[in-house]
Amino acid sequence: MSSNPARFYVSLPAGAVRCDLCPRHCVIGRGGSGWCKARCNEEGELLTLAYARPAAVAIDPIEKKPLMNFLPGTQTLSFGAFGCNLDCCFCQNSSLSHGVYNASGDWRVVTPAEAVSLALANDCPSISLTYNEPTIWIEYAMDIAKIARPAGVKTVLVTNGFIEPEAARELYGLVDAANIDVKGFSEEFYKTMCCGSLEPVKTACEIFKNEAGGHLELTNLVIPGKNDSPRMIEEYLDWVESALGLDTPLHFNAYFPAYHYRQSPRTPAALLHRIGDRARERGFQYVQLGNI
Repeated sequence: MSSNPARFYVSLPAGAVRCDLCPRHCVIGRGGSGWCKARCNEEGELLTLAYARPAAVAIDPIEKKPLMNFLPGTQTLSFGAFGCNLDCCFCQNSSLSHGVYNASGDWRVVTPAEAVSLALANDCPSISLTYNEPTIWIEYAMDIAKIARPAGVKTVLVTNGFIEPEAARELYGLVDAANIDVKGFSEEFYKTMCCGSLEPVKTACEIFKNEAGGHLELTNLVIPGKNDSPRMIEEYLDWVESALGLDTPLHFNAYFPAYHYRQSPRTPAALLHRIGDRARERGFQYVQLGNI
């Protein structure tokens, strides 16, 4: 299966490479692949398997991303691929995030120029990079965004924010709006539930809002008994207020049992309403509850 050259890596002895796209910094030997399974080492060169090979293409309401204050009432052309650089045990979209590219797959090819043409042909004022984690197909995402902007098409990023600052600055400067998923506001939660870390996500949010200057909204999937304590929610709101501002739209979504984690019940609506009310009491201007 042919692949495209990747960026954000360094060569190491014996034909190995180190991918510096995300905080994992995967060291990949010849013939191997990174944690995400979408970036592989072929003869000492890092390649991306997902370039121009979307695993999912659909037209969605922009509110489904979710975005409440960006192009409301419009449709967005959505692209997703396979793989992820986190491993959330409660993943709500595991068929894509844990899917893999293989040599026998008959993958559709949609070039960046074709993606923009599809958006224009379907009266979609935006293209959303979504469904799985777009960070791991950053080369495709960036090329779409570079063509979309001059054509008058906005680019939307739906991401977990688990990315290194250098790559974030390059991608985020090309993107018009983003929804970043802050899974839970503690390192312990990220370590035990997502096999990741919170600090890089906070940094990514701050880069997008304060440096790239795009429209940012945040999502928090509320899991009973895991990331819903009043203290954790209060610390989350403290950080958003101080680092991003009270004008940052917040989405609090209900969890439902999925993938490997089924120990918590579906999030009660009353819990989401309490969290939403608290955010509004603190002065947040835009608060939305989802999956109720």
